[in-house]
Amino acid sequence: MERFIRLSGRAAAMPAANIDTDVIMPKAYLKGIDRSGLAIGLFHDLRFDEDGALRPDFVLNRADMAETRFLIVGPNFGCGSSREHAVWGMLQYGIRGIIGSSYGAIFADNAANNGLLLLSLQTTEISALVAALDEGAGNMTVDLDAQRIAMGTYAADFDIDPATRQALMLGLDRIGETLMHADRIRAFEKAYLGRKPWLMGADSDEHET
Repeated sequence: MERFIRLSGRAAAMPAANIDTDVIMPKAYLKGIDRSGLAIGLFHDLRFDEDGALRPDFVLNRADMAETRFLIVGPNFGCGSSREHAVWGMLQYGIRGIIGSSYGAIFADNAANNGLLLLSLQTTEISALVAALDEGAGNMTVDLDAQRIAMGTYAADFDIDPATRQALMLGLDRIGETLMHADRIRAFEKAYLGRKPWLMGADSDEHET
């Protein structure tokens, strides 16, 4: 996972409520056996028309939204099915953080497991960020170390789960977090198997009763 400590980048607003994972990543892009090629699938039916042409009215297709790094979203973002491809597609497209008031529970877990930052702010704060975009401020800075978000004249502190914050700042997924304790795990294994060697098949005949 790529580390996230302090990042500045373009923000785009998608304030509609209940944008689900079927919209984020249509089922046509779930057929691959690996994670590649998902950036094109992100919001595909919103970004492209039936002939494959870009829809000029969709926010991410605007010229000033090139290389968007943050999305400001409406409530219950990422509801619906459990497809992890939605998060993979976000990251492949270049989205590193989402700022909203609430999220689908499984989507939130998938985001945490893959290094996509989700910030939960009050609806009044979301409105202030959208207003800042309307006033022409589009460059957002999220400082995970200081737990502070800023864009234009808006600036505020935010709360985040300490374990999630640490994993993002260190660039660790769940396996990486576990391997931080590799020495303790190996020490436990050695001591445990020293007391019960038959668990590894050693001298199994001698321990039969």
